[in-house]
Amino acid sequence: MLSKIFIKNYILIDELELDFAGGLNIITGETGAGKSILINAVDIAFGARAGKEVIKTGADKAVIELSIINKKQDLTALFDEYGIDNTGEEIILSREITPTASRSRVNGCLVNQEFMKNFRELFIDIHSQHQTYSFLQPKYHITLLDSYTKNTCGALLEKYKTEYDRYKEMLAELDILKNSADKTEEQIDFLKFQLNEIDEAQLVSPNEDEELNNELSILENVEKLKDLTGSSYWSISGDDGAVMDALLQIKANLSKASGMDNKLEETEASLVEAIEILKDVSSSLREYSSSLESDEEKINSIQERLFLLDKLKRKYGGTLEKVIEQREIFRAELEGIEFSTQNIEELEAKITELHTNLEKMAEELSQERKNYAGVLSSLIVEKLEKLELPKVRFEIHFDKCELNSNGCDKVEFLISTNISEGLKPLAKVASGGEISRVMLAIKTIFAESDNIDTVIFDEIDTGISGKTSQAVAEEVKELAKYMQIIMITHQAIIASKSDKHFYVRKTQGDKTKVDISVLEGEAKLRAIAELAGGEVTDESVKFAQTLMS
Repeated sequence: MLSKIFIKNYILIDELELDFAGGLNIITGETGAGKSILINAVDIAFGARAGKEVIKTGADKAVIELSIINKKQDLTALFDEYGIDNTGEEIILSREITPTASRSRVNGCLVNQEFMKNFRELFIDIHSQHQTYSFLQPKYHITLLDSYTKNTCGALLEKYKTEYDRYKEMLAELDILKNSADKTEEQIDFLKFQLNEIDEAQLVSPNEDEELNNELSILENVEKLKDLTGSSYWSISGDDGAVMDALLQIKANLSKASGMDNKLEETEASLVEAIEILKDVSSSLREYSSSLESDEEKINSIQERLFLLDKLKRKYGGTLEKVIEQREIFRAELEGIEFSTQNIEELEAKITELHTNLEKMAEELSQERKNYAGVLSSLIVEKLEKLELPKVRFEIHFDKCELNSNGCDKVEFLISTNISEGLKPLAKVASGGEISRVMLAIKTIFAESDNIDTVIFDEIDTGISGKTSQAVAEEVKELAKYMQIIMITHQAIIASKSDKHFYVRKTQGDKTKVDISVLEGEAKLRAIAELAGGEVTDESVKFAQTLMS
């Protein structure tokens, strides 16, 4: 669940830090006060698109940071994949937006949008009156149904998905093989020519050209190298006046001096060490200089080899590493072309057998779904009747389709909220207020098995009142027993059920500013009274007291 949010320089907020409660968190405030700013900030922290326009005027960046308490999800594999430290139950999620970039971090580690998508699905579900709910779209209905049946046919679905993925891989392999088999003899001959050209070069390593160029540089500069290294050796260890003679004299002087003052012993020791190092240098220079020999035949051989390597590099990629990679590509392509017709037929037979097995598994899945569809429909109708939709009918409709990753079912939720109307697709029938209640019904049914800890409702109670508001309030409070709810509302009945009440206020001074405060006691009572009556009066306060009792 969300434990804390910190916001800085975001839209109209200078700096803000809030603690959320478990259960029901209610957000209220006057129309236009900026209540959705808080919800939008949470949405952006979880990876929603954010442009530079969210940065507060005059600031160089906006920062949103969330503290999340995780008690349900095993994040070991996900965190290991992205190199994120798993620090226990608390997870710190942050988003920084600048005029030119946006960065997301989890426990201080930079993460990409793919990570944020996977992470978001584990922790939060945001619903708004003004957005298209995912469950309105038929493509998500099968996922909702499978979520309800996961305890009984979840293993079968996973097995089916694994086999379906294997089926798709085999189809792709067959397509490659068939395309390869269609290639002409001329193409085969050309591939063999290219392979032979590379193989005949007998490439030693990807760095062979660099090593040969270095060796060539040595051979072409033998005399200069002998002169430089030989003269250096003589300067160190040659006749009188060499560096070594001078150092040995200095050592002798220091040896006498340290006998008179032991403070010089350390200096003497350092000099001795330096002399030994210089002796090694001198010896190395002498050996190196003696080893150098001119070899015109070797030079010609290296030049010829480099000419051949350059030719291969120009033809096959620019570097020896690319040449070696290209050889493997040629080899794989040639093997594919030469794959026998018999092997293609064997693969086709395996694909046919797997397809038959998938059809059987898909039919079994379909039957299980249909068995539970009626039960789920009845539960949703029961919930909707409690939410003041007494004449509602709800049905889960099945059509058969081509095999896909979910089986052979096309699933769609149908609803009728008026006794005179037939069943129609959910998105085409329900009004905004009805959609909110359908969503609440589904969420409540799935609540006990749903691993998501936090659900956010942004003004989903618009368009309802009276008994319906009371029913929605009770359902939201029931849902809050199983998960954290954060909800913007204009309904006093719903606000009265809060475990924590946030009030949003916009002030207009030299600058427009949004402040959010936590209401308790008398302040909370007056806010609910204002929601109930439009203003705080004796009557609205008494009504608010009744709601909160």
